[in-house]
Amino acid sequence: MSLIKARFLKYLLLCCIPFGGFTSCGVSSNEKPSMAIMAYYVPGEVAPTDLPLDKLTHIIFSFTEVVDDQMKFRNATAVDKLKALSAQKKNHPQLKVMVACGGWGGSGGFSEMAADPTKRENFVVSVMSFIDRYDLDGLDMDWEYPGLPGNNNPHLPEDKENFTALMQELREAMDATGKELTLSFASAGWERYYDHIELNEVMKYADYMNVMTYDQVGGGSPVTGHHTNLKSSDASQRSADAIIRFCTEQGVSPGQIVIGAAFYGRSWKGVAPEDNGLDKATNGAWKSAIIYSEIAESYLNKDGFKRYWDETALAPFLYNAKDSLFITYDDPQSVALKTKYAKENKLGGIMFWQLTQDTPSGDLLNAIKKAAEN
Repeated sequence: MSLIKARFLKYLLLCCIPFGGFTSCGVSSNEKPSMAIMAYYVPGEVAPTDLPLDKLTHIIFSFTEVVDDQMKFRNATAVDKLKALSAQKKNHPQLKVMVACGGWGGSGGFSEMAADPTKRENFVVSVMSFIDRYDLDGLDMDWEYPGLPGNNNPHLPEDKENFTALMQELREAMDATGKELTLSFASAGWERYYDHIELNEVMKYADYMNVMTYDQVGGGSPVTGHHTNLKSSDASQRSADAIIRFCTEQGVSPGQIVIGAAFYGRSWKGVAPEDNGLDKATNGAWKSAIIYSEIAESYLNKDGFKRYWDETALAPFLYNAKDSLFITYDDPQSVALKTKYAKENKLGGIMFWQLTQDTPSGDLLNAIKKAAEN
């Protein structure tokens, strides 16, 4: 018996938690929902009681971090908000409440922790204690990124193997509870990321891989393009379809892949008007991210902005010829097509970042839910 198993089984006995055997492949043997609808959620002014939880299968509270080799909140005020969200499960029995660890700004502690078996053990035990304390249904590992700097984070070549070991130990600890706990991880939407993880090994332990099929263009992109397009085009070679096909060609089961949608847009200023600003030089004039509720309220076909649809990329964009502003984003049409794509290709589901960026009437989530049911 490994040290991590022995220590966690002792923890279970002390806490009077029932536990059972391990599954053969790490993924729950019970039948999953026909299609997962997963929302990342950053707590803000919207109370959990006002969230559209009836339209979700999973909600992922974001973020905890690796602090002193344990999973913790940096912000203590998040505790009460997580408790309030978890309490909503009594009103929404279909809902799994999970917590995400890491994120773009919170992945600095992963590499050192994962490199040391004792530190990994401490982290896993802290995760299981956290899940038990807040009555959660699982964990989303959002290490951005193993073997790569991400947001100027420490990283090692050995992150590749250490990530696998960490996922295995998390899976074993989850399975030891006898509960149906979900283990997912957020993966990048570009191929280089997969050079730095043992993809097929990791997938032995993960229920889902949440592919971040957004931010495909950014401030350093030489030309404008779609940041969350479903299909590839001359202007946008990266796409959700391209990276999902790449992963399935590597042997990943489609049912473990979750496609990503963005409830926000990206924008540039100073973009030339030819082709309504698509695939035109950015001149480094990166503007900012814009949440979808603001796009719908203040930009969509207003004040000189006009919506265009790229039939090849299956993605919308906005352009304002007067102000030379270009915006790439997801809208109800594009998220419905992503949902349909997930169904047709028997993917595990669709996820999005993040829930409170939708319109007050829930235009994007409603489009996803309708497409999932039809």
